Amino acid sequence: MHDIRAIRENPAAFDAALGLRNMPPVSPEILSLDADRRSRITAAEAAQAEQNKASKEAGVAKGRGDDAEFERLRALVSAKKEEVAQMQAEAAALDERLNEMLQGIPNLPIEGVPAGADENDNVEIRRWGEPRSFDFTPREHYEIGSVVPGMDFETAAKLSGSRFVLLKGSVARIHRALGQMMLDLHTEEHGLNETWTPVLVLSRMMEGTGQLPKFGEDSYQTREGWWLIPTSEVTLTNTVHGDLIEQASLPRRMVAHSQCFRSEAGSAGRDTSGMLRQHQFEKVEMVSITDAENGMAEHARMTRCAEAVLERLGLPYRTMLLCGGDMGFGARITHDLEVWLPGQNRYREISSVSYCGDFQARRMNARYRPEAGGKPEFVHTLNGSGLAVGRTLIAVLENGQQADGSVDLPEALHPYLGGKTRLDAEGRLV
Repeated sequence: MHDIRAIRENPAAFDAALGLRNMPPVSPEILSLDADRRSRITAAEAAQAEQNKASKEAGVAKGRGDDAEFERLRALVSAKKEEVAQMQAEAAALDERLNEMLQGIPNLPIEGVPAGADENDNVEIRRWGEPRSFDFTPREHYEIGSVVPGMDFETAAKLSGSRFVLLKGSVARIHRALGQMMLDLHTEEHGLNETWTPVLVLSRMMEGTGQLPKFGEDSYQTREGWWLIPTSEVTLTNTVHGDLIEQASLPRRMVAHSQCFRSEAGSAGRDTSGMLRQHQFEKVEMVSITDAENGMAEHARMTRCAEAVLERLGLPYRTMLLCGGDMGFGARITHDLEVWLPGQNRYREISSVSYCGDFQARRMNARYRPEAGGKPEFVHTLNGSGLAVGRTLIAVLENGQQADGSVDLPEALHPYLGGKTRLDAEGRLV
């Protein structure tokens, strides 16, 4: 949500920032709506003052027995009352239109975010690890011999339709181990507070983090009105919804491992093979609630937390600074981590780490009381995958695959697999 006062004060800067997202100027329409709304409010206040004045004068006229003047003033009071109601109704309608428009405008990129239309205009910041050289043609995850018995798409399709998978046996255990390893790393070494959250939320929680009203088609809603979370960013961030907290309690750093649900409404024909893009998946999500001064430092820290998971698993990756046209709706700046997938011979996104400023906090009305005194300020929010568990499973399997169809597993996973180090050619952990 945007601050209308900031748009009034510098509409050119507002439009210029939106230009980084390839959006046309919108401040003229916003300010026109705002001016109409304010004029109705002013007119209502003026009519209210005239109504009050006429009401007092009518009392005086009645007291001195001037019936004609009393009737004239009583008619004026009635007319002004109707005028007040009319102006207030028009102001409320304009206010609703203005809020709807502001809710549909994405966050403003910060200085330094590159202009660009899509992922082709993103900028590489750094990369870690060297992609492995294979003496055979590497397969995609769902084609690896030892993986095939444990990754059942046919049964999942029978149960639920397309874009679902049934993980079984050793593959399911590796998937579970990855989530556990990520949680342990984030809680024991990165200082994040583990949190278990619901996966069903109220509409106002989805509004708070920006999934509604604009992106409702990307999520699932139950008949009772709850929404299935697309990520636990929704629940973790909304833990401060409507709250006034002390600055001394910031930052609040949380992590959750949860099921996530997305309709993938805009991805028809994309990644239809394998489990790269699913309607139901698991993610270890990081969220930070901080103050206005420390948002960018927290963003760098959260990026490193996500990178550390990939490094612990020995998976080559690159860190990308997203251009304005490729950033998510609520982000001011985003780092994408892209892991190397030898089966596709390319880097693919495995985490997005975004700093949202006070954009979500305004929608949630989440504020903090400054230690130095003064009026409350909106908190600043951040979120990032640490990591997407299914995509990490894909990367582990593809990078560790051997010519005979077996898979060597990262050392970091061995303690979570009872000391087992490999998936043999028959799909057994050994």
